[in-house]
Amino acid sequence: MPPETTVFKNVCPLDCPDTCSMLVTVRNGVAVELKGDPGHPFTRGFLCRKMARYLDRVYSDHRLMHPMKRIGRKGEGRFERISWDEALATIAERFRAVADSPEGPQAILPYSYYGTMGKLQASSLDRRFFHRLGASKLDRTICASAGSLGYEYTLGRGRLGADPLAVPGCKFLVNWGSNTVNTNSHLWSLMIEARKKNGATIVTVDPYRSPTAERSDWHIQPRPGTDAALALGLMHVLWRDGLADEDYLARATVGADLLRERVLNDYPPDRTAAITGLDVETITTFAHRLAREQPSLIRLNYGMQRHHGGGMAVRTIACLPAVVGSWRHAGGGALLSTSGAYNFDDARLARPDLSPAGTRTVNMNQLGEALAGELPGPRVDALYVYNSNPAAVAPNQAKVLRGLAREDLFTVVHELFATDTVDYADVVLPATSQLEHVDVHGSYGHHEVMYNPRSIEPRGECRSNNDVFRALAARLGFEPESFPDDETLMREALDGGPTLHGVTLERLEAEGSVRLNLPEAFAPFADGVFPTPSGKCELYSERMARDGLDPLPTYIPPLEDPQTRPDLAARFPIQLLSPPRPQFLNSTFANSPRHRDAAGEPTVEMAAEDAQARGVADGDRVEVFNARGSFQARVALTGGVRPGVAVAAGIYWSKLSPGRSNANATTSSALSDMGGGATFFDNLVQIRPIDEPTP
Repeated sequence: MPPETTVFKNVCPLDCPDTCSMLVTVRNGVAVELKGDPGHPFTRGFLCRKMARYLDRVYSDHRLMHPMKRIGRKGEGRFERISWDEALATIAERFRAVADSPEGPQAILPYSYYGTMGKLQASSLDRRFFHRLGASKLDRTICASAGSLGYEYTLGRGRLGADPLAVPGCKFLVNWGSNTVNTNSHLWSLMIEARKKNGATIVTVDPYRSPTAERSDWHIQPRPGTDAALALGLMHVLWRDGLADEDYLARATVGADLLRERVLNDYPPDRTAAITGLDVETITTFAHRLAREQPSLIRLNYGMQRHHGGGMAVRTIACLPAVVGSWRHAGGGALLSTSGAYNFDDARLARPDLSPAGTRTVNMNQLGEALAGELPGPRVDALYVYNSNPAAVAPNQAKVLRGLAREDLFTVVHELFATDTVDYADVVLPATSQLEHVDVHGSYGHHEVMYNPRSIEPRGECRSNNDVFRALAARLGFEPESFPDDETLMREALDGGPTLHGVTLERLEAEGSVRLNLPEAFAPFADGVFPTPSGKCELYSERMARDGLDPLPTYIPPLEDPQTRPDLAARFPIQLLSPPRPQFLNSTFANSPRHRDAAGEPTVEMAAEDAQARGVADGDRVEVFNARGSFQARVALTGGVRPGVAVAAGIYWSKLSPGRSNANATTSSALSDMGGGATFFDNLVQIRPIDEPTP
C-alpha cells in the first residue's frame, strides 16, 4: 500500500453482542474502506448489513458538525450555529442555576444508554460528572435489567454462561426469545456450523415467526408473555418421565425437591397448553429432546423479559440446564450474556463515591413521569441526553414528548444526527463517530477485550462524550484529577479482577483484541459450583424470598393479557409486539436513506383472520391504537403471527413516519416484576383502517 495508507483495527460500537472487529483503511486522513476482521475469533471476516455501510454514516452530509442553540418552538427543530465556548458556558450556567435553586441539583437528570458500548464513551466521565454535580442518578433499565436479575438470582453474579465458541459442539440449540439471525449473526453462523458438523437441531421459541424461526428446524410459537409457563411445563415432563439429571441436581442445586413438587402439582402439560396456546405433544417432545440430545444449549435473549413477568421468565428458563444436566458439557447450558466474565473496574471508572448520600435514582422507563414531576423528589428541570434518542425509544411516547416540550425544561442533546430528541433541545452538541475517538470494549457475546483507536480526526467541530464532560467539569470548577485523559481511564478500567490479568493497554494497542484470562475450553459450571450465596444453582432462592419475590420459579402473566384482563381485551384485543427491525439497531440508522429503503414503510404483521375481521387487506394503511396513543402502518399478511397477535417491527423515527409517531406511542411505562425493566411487549391494542394520510 502507498505510505499514506494505514489500516486500523476498530470496534463496532453498537448495542449488539457480537462486538465486531473492523478493519478500516484510511488514505490521506479519510476512511475509504471498512470490513470485518478475518483474524478475530468471533467476527471471522464479516459484518452485519447495518455496519457494512458504516462509512456512509461517518461521512453523511447530515452529520451535526457544530454546536447550535434553539431559535424555534420545541419540537420544530429550528436552530442557529453557536461556538463551543457559548455552548459550554450556557450549559454550565443553567446547570449551576438549577443546582442552586430550591429544588437542588437532583432536578438535573442525565439520560443515556448504549448508543456506544465503549467503556469510556458510555460510562466513565459522564458518570463522574453527574455524580460530582449531585444530579439525579439514572437507572439504565430499558433493555436487560429484568432478565439479568432473574438470571443472576438463579446462577449467580456475573451472568456467566456457555462459551459461544463452543456452540459448534452442541446437538440441540434453542433460541428462546432471540432473533439470533439478525441480532447475534455471528453466533448464528456457529449454530449453522453445529448443524453441518453435528447434525444439530436448531429450535426457536418465539410468538413471532422471525427470520430466525424461519431458518430453524423447529419453530415453537407460544402466546406472548407465557415463556415461564412453558418452561415449568417442560420441567413437569422431565420429572414425570424420569429425564431429570438427578445426580447433577443433588450435587449442584438447592431447592430441587421443592421445584419438582411445584411443577408436578401445578403445571401439567394440559394446563401449560391452555396458558401457552401450544399442544401437549409439542411440550412433551420439546422436553424429551432438550434432555436427550446433549449438549443442549438455550440461547436466552431479552425478548421474553419485556413484559410484567419477564424477570421471572428468564429466571425460570435458566433453571432448565440444571434440571437436564447440560452444564456438564462444553457449549451446553444457557447463554444470556458474556458480559459478567469481564472484571473491568467499573466503580473506578464511574466513581459512585462522588455522588452525595441519599441522591435519588430515576428509572429511565419513567422519563415521562420524571418530566411531569410525578416521581419522588423534584421535577426534572434540566436534562442532558447522550447515547440515546428517548423521543423515539422511550415507552409512553406521548407523555415523554409533552415533558420534552416544556418551555421551562432546559435540554442538552449530544448527537451525531438531528434525531427526534434533538428537535426538542435547547443546546445541541455534535458528537464523534467511533472512528473519531479512542475507547476500549468488552462484549456481551464473546470473551475478547478490544481496543478502538482514533483512526480519523473528528469531523467538523465534533467532540467525544469524554471531551465534553472534561470541559464542563472545568467550567464548573470541579477538581481536574477526577477527570483525567482517556489513556489513564483505560488503564484504570483494565486494572480489575482475575479475568483481566495479562490484558494490558500495551497488548491491546499492539494486537487489537485479547481474550480474557479464561480456560480455552470454558465450561463455567461443569463442576457444579456457581457464584451464588449457596455456591449452587438456586432453584430455590433465599435472596428472592428476602426481596419479597416468590423464591421458586413461577408464571407471572403479563399485565395486559386477554386471559387475565378480558375487560381490557374487549376494547383492545390484539397483543402487540414491537421487536427491532433488522435494518436498524433500536433507532440508530433509521435516518439513513439506504437503511430506510431496505426497511420499507412501517408495517404491522397480522393474522389473516384478524385482518378480515377489520376489513383490511395486505398493504392497507391502518391505525394501531390504545388509550395511550396511536401510530400508522401498512398491513403485512406474512403468516408470521397467530390470531390475536400483531408485530410492528421498528424503531422508526417519529418525524420520518406517517402520523409522526411510532410503536412507542402505544407502549406503557409500567415496570417488570424485578429489576425495573421495560414492558414494551406487554401491550394490548386495537387496529382499524384509515384513509391514506397526507405526507
